[in-house]
Amino acid sequence: MARQNGVTIEDILKMDCMKNCKLIAGYSGIKNVVSRVNIMADPDILNWVSEGEFLLTTAHALTADVEFQKKFILSCSQKKLSGLGIKIYPYLEKLDDEVIELAENLSFPIIELYYLTPFSEIMTPIFKEIFNKQTILLQRLEKVHEDMMNIMLKGGSIEDIINVVYENVKNPVILKLNYPEKTIFKIDMLEENIREKIKKNFDEFYLKSKEKISEKRFYETVEKISGKNITRMVMPIVVKEMVYGHIFSWAVITPLGGFDLSVLEIAATTMAVEILKLLSLRESENVHKIEFVEDLCSTDEKRLARAISNLSIYNFKEDDFYCYLIIKIRRNYKKFDFNFISDSVYLLNLLEDILHKNNINGIVVGKKDQIDILLCFKKDENFRKKINFLKDEVLDIFNKKIFIEYMVGFGRCYKGVENIKASFKEAQKAIKAIDILKERNVVFYENLGIYKLLCSDEIADELKDFYKTTIEALEDYDRKKSTEFVKTLKAYFECNGNLKKMSEVLYTHYNTILYRLQRIKQITGLDVEKENDRISLHLALKIKDIIK
Repeated sequence: MARQNGVTIEDILKMDCMKNCKLIAGYSGIKNVVSRVNIMADPDILNWVSEGEFLLTTAHALTADVEFQKKFILSCSQKKLSGLGIKIYPYLEKLDDEVIELAENLSFPIIELYYLTPFSEIMTPIFKEIFNKQTILLQRLEKVHEDMMNIMLKGGSIEDIINVVYENVKNPVILKLNYPEKTIFKIDMLEENIREKIKKNFDEFYLKSKEKISEKRFYETVEKISGKNITRMVMPIVVKEMVYGHIFSWAVITPLGGFDLSVLEIAATTMAVEILKLLSLRESENVHKIEFVEDLCSTDEKRLARAISNLSIYNFKEDDFYCYLIIKIRRNYKKFDFNFISDSVYLLNLLEDILHKNNINGIVVGKKDQIDILLCFKKDENFRKKINFLKDEVLDIFNKKIFIEYMVGFGRCYKGVENIKASFKEAQKAIKAIDILKERNVVFYENLGIYKLLCSDEIADELKDFYKTTIEALEDYDRKKSTEFVKTLKAYFECNGNLKKMSEVLYTHYNTILYRLQRIKQITGLDVEKENDRISLHLALKIKDIIK
């Protein structure tokens, strides 16, 4: 579809210069926009035409060859010309029915020009009309731009911007923003059944076109709605090379053209500026939050004192109960990349909304590939219940909204700001344990069991020494001899020492299992039949996962 500003074929047919002319084919294309007029002086003219041009020619230039004429009409349609004006008489009596039928099927307008009217008397009035129309449209666009600038200068809202869009395109408009998260519908002018179908079409863009969501490009498509082909425009809102939302409009009431496209572009740019202001403010706030939280977790008394002096800013008190949790984001995305969360803004917003809506006091801090949350509870609050609720809400975000790999580690809840650093360290250890446990992506430090000890930095050297004196020799043997003794040892503990089950899991003969266990005893000096040796081997395997 031609998106240039101009006049329609229907408008041209009403002009004085066309009073002796008539439309003979392509009636359904009379809304096509004419942005330029050209004359066919060479059979190769189609190499130089542009979308939206109205081409003037004679039947002499087309020749009497029907196949050539059909091929020419098809090429004009494919080049997205707005229409064709032909002086048929005196060169031909009429165009062949096959040519007319083809133009009808293509919705490509063909106007039979009066043979005595010079091309110049057609071109000049049309060019003048196009110029006047474009001048008027430029004035209208200037007014749209002025209205949106006034909204920004007066501190208006995004809703005010969408109202300007709706007033100008005179068609249903929907805005979908990911930050700040909101959806605005301007579809009340439609009948209820059409409204529902427009909403469904809007939803399908996100459900069926997931690869398009993060693409920084404008989409114009023809959608089937209530049995009619309706043009849909989708304009992305791009900030710092990331898509933060889209503006939709459907040509339900009037056609969508170049003016409407320009309105959507102006609106998207205006919103991008507003979002950029919000992002800058959030970034500044985040810097202060990072400094505040790091001071609270610091062993430096001056830094801790400085943080304590700022507790009231966040409605914290020294003797409140505090819980620290860390959300670690993995960059190998499972499903598709929502690039609007690559700086964690969208996720930060979702998490803050959860805290606010559920009356949970806390601060959310964004870091590179990580989000920290410090929760604060009063002594009479059921903090265990609230923490478990928050965990479920976080899982919903990742499972239903952003679909990326994540890990969540919870520290324990402590009374007093001086113990926040303890909860912070526990959250870090819980994250570390997730990498070891692998089968879970949410871990509470208090549920780690023996991993509380194994993840302790204070005994890191002892753990390495223990590993070296137990199964390091077994790993070296496997590497040099291409054996599977470590794998067999893991299977032993996974199968609770059931040799028959081990044989099934490893697809290995029972006697081979016995032989391998004997070789493990010879290489390590530890026997799985002895309780203390069995504990040492099991522990060594867990330590191996930690230090490797």
